[in-house]
Amino acid sequence: MSSKSRITRAFLNAKKLDLTGQSKYILFSDCHRGDNSFADDFAHNRKIFHFALSQYLQKDFTYIELGDGDELWENKFVNIFNANKDVYLLLKEFHQKNQLHFIWGNHDMDYKNPKKVAKNLNYYYDTIDGKDKELIKNASYSEAIRLEQKDGKSVFLLHGHQADWFNYVFWKLSKFLVKILWRPLQLIGIDDPTSPAKNFKELIKVESRLEEWIKNNNNQMIVTGHTHRPRFPSPNELPHFNDGSCVHPRCITGLEIENKEITLIKWHVITNENGTMQIVKTILEGPEAISQYI
Repeated sequence: MSSKSRITRAFLNAKKLDLTGQSKYILFSDCHRGDNSFADDFAHNRKIFHFALSQYLQKDFTYIELGDGDELWENKFVNIFNANKDVYLLLKEFHQKNQLHFIWGNHDMDYKNPKKVAKNLNYYYDTIDGKDKELIKNASYSEAIRLEQKDGKSVFLLHGHQADWFNYVFWKLSKFLVKILWRPLQLIGIDDPTSPAKNFKELIKVESRLEEWIKNNNNQMIVTGHTHRPRFPSPNELPHFNDGSCVHPRCITGLEIENKEITLIKWHVITNENGTMQIVKTILEGPEAISQYI
């Protein structure tokens, strides 16, 4: 199956959520939540992510994670959970409000299997009282989501690895190579050459395939992750957005959708004049009316 066919299949089978003037969505991806070890790229941004998500919870946003949330290629989930328990308990609060939706990517492709989702996320073992407690029971995982208006026009959300032949078709081989080979080599600074986030030529190929699909499908607005490179086109360009990642060296990036407008934002740490450190949000691009893109 070609990348075009994979993307089209994801579009046709996508889960649908409403897009109205009252809708409030925050889109993050590529958290790669790990075990807090030397190879855990999420660890240095975990507090930023937790704070940002808590703000969106207070403001009644719906959280959509566009894939690669859990770094299942390198870690067992129990170790990921133990390192990020506070994050999962916060995600649980979104879930209890029916405002949590996950899309699976290549690094958490195991979540295509509902049994794997249930095993990892339905319950957790509380070491304080030695009991199993409910976590994110019946978590919603999809390959893609469409934020759809009443007129049928939509914003198409997916991870983006559908345009990455090696990391979609041979994801199990990629998983093996990362776990056995590239993870130890991170110690000496050698990156995984199969990852588009760390290989510029692969990044360009993935983006080109996605944009070719957009051209062949009435300039359908699309939002992806996978490449870790934020994208925010102007209204006269192809409507291909990317929310970036949560493993940038000093910040996390994402996309907000509110009042039918889209905004590229980053959360990062600043140091005030008195020496105190503070987590703040900065607008990078936008807001722009979604109507200009769909």
